[in-house]
Amino acid sequence: MKNILVLGGGFAGLWSAVGAARNVEELGARADVKITLVNKTSYHNIRVRNYEADLSDVCVPLRDVLDPIGVELVQGDVRDIDLVAKRVAVAIAEDERSLSYDRMVFALGSQVVKPSIPGLAENAFDIDTFEAAQRLNAHILQLAERPDSPGRATVVVVGAGLTGIEVATELPAKLAATFGSHAPERPRVILVDRNPLVGSNMGDDARPVIEEALRSGGVEFRGGVTVRRIDEGSITLDDLTLPASTVIWCAGMHANPLTARFPVEPDHFGRLAVDEFMRVRGVADVFAAGDVAAAWIDDDHSTVMSCQHGRPMGRYAGHNVVADALGAPMLALHFDRYTTILDLGSWGAVYTKGWDRKVFAQGATAKETKQRINRVRIYPPRSGDAKEILAAGAPIVQAAPEVTVPGSAPPENAANGAYVRAGSG
Repeated sequence: MKNILVLGGGFAGLWSAVGAARNVEELGARADVKITLVNKTSYHNIRVRNYEADLSDVCVPLRDVLDPIGVELVQGDVRDIDLVAKRVAVAIAEDERSLSYDRMVFALGSQVVKPSIPGLAENAFDIDTFEAAQRLNAHILQLAERPDSPGRATVVVVGAGLTGIEVATELPAKLAATFGSHAPERPRVILVDRNPLVGSNMGDDARPVIEEALRSGGVEFRGGVTVRRIDEGSITLDDLTLPASTVIWCAGMHANPLTARFPVEPDHFGRLAVDEFMRVRGVADVFAAGDVAAAWIDDDHSTVMSCQHGRPMGRYAGHNVVADALGAPMLALHFDRYTTILDLGSWGAVYTKGWDRKVFAQGATAKETKQRINRVRIYPPRSGDAKEILAAGAPIVQAAPEVTVPGSAPPENAANGAYVRAGSG
């Protein structure tokens, strides 16, 4: 029997396991392949929703997806990888277990980068994990109960990339729900970045839309500044200290540090180079997907660290790891489009197409599309039906999200999006 080990239960890891189980079923090889997924938690976190106020539906129990399709779940923290012996060390509760593999899919994702800024580790929040997002929301909800102090109703978000923008534009509503009309001072949300431009990688077409949304929500932007220290109750930017009871760190992501176990040169995000079949270049019997992997899309662009790329990378990695183990044909993954839909809080959202990020829709129309993606399209089937789950793991790339007028009927197949073969229209 071939042992296939999938490390990680995020977007890439979960869909790798489902894609692998689907190909096993198609090849009639249930007796020949065992698939095991290792994840630190018992759930699949819809991580892209961690900035929201309501986190009640952002975790899907992994067993609800894996048990019906015959994938074993090992809940534990991956501590080390031995590529020569083909063994993985996993910490489970107080014990450590060694798991062997014939083929592996490495999909342990990414984590927020926290540089050695004084006070950052002790005094700042983030939304990198479900637990961290819960901690932040609980903190915001109890701000009104604190004694009056300068900056009690001030939140500083560090990092004006996509995550920081989504966090910042959601905060005015969170603060309004917390303080109501009883705030000792006007609630403030301040978004800061070393780059002088907000959303610097969103391009000239989308940036004015983002700036309008920030102004509409009363979010202040301070660009071209450096965080010097974070204390309890304040943050120092260059030579200016601002009273702030809440600092949220959203400045940068890096691939899981276990990429260092691979004898290959990572990119500047710490990601491993993979080929069109999701095989790690230069490493036998190992595939990688999601935020730990970088696949070239064209001569100028590689995949980005997002569920838009992580989910199809996972489906292809899962299909191909089984095919490789059993000597069946593999399928090459090709992306022929790139879109970005950025949530902008109560103002709406902005939907761009192409690497130059030309605005396709904005405001309430784009917001409806964004919510359909975040709350329906990117979820695995939760029916418990094996056929439905396996069908969702097909090695394909979904069509770009459709846009509908808010309040109208959603387009056909809106729940999971229309599926097309990679490279087609």
